[in-house]
Amino acid sequence: MTYDELSRIALAWAAVEAGSSYGTPALKVRGHLLARLREDGDTLVVSGVGPDQRAHLIESEPDIYYVTDHYLGWPAVLVRLSRADPVELSALLRQRWREIAPKREVAAFDASHD
Repeated sequence: MTYDELSRIALAWAAVEAGSSYGTPALKVRGHLLARLREDGDTLVVSGVGPDQRAHLIESEPDIYYVTDHYLGWPAVLVRLSRADPVELSALLRQRWREIAPKREVAAFDASHD
C-alpha cells in the first residue's frame, strides 16, 4: 500500500483533510492527527493507538507494525506501508477516525453502512 492509496481511502471519510505534520504529509480530522507519513516515505505514524493495542499489533505482525523508542510514550504505532494490508490498515485508521470525527458524521457513516 502507498500513502497516496491510503489518502484516497481516508479522504472519502467525513471531516478528513490532507495537511502536514512535522513537514511531512498528514491526514487530520478537525486539526487532530489521524496519521502522518514519516520522512522515509514508507513509514506511517498512526495516532491514537494505546499501548495494549500497539503491543497486540506488533506481536501479531512485527514485519508490519513496530515502534521506536521515540514513540514509546505516545499513543501511536508505526506501520510499514509497503507491507500493510489495505483493509486492515483502513480499519485501524477508521477506529481512530471514529474517536475524533464529529459524532454526527460518525452516526451518518454508521447509518449509511448498515
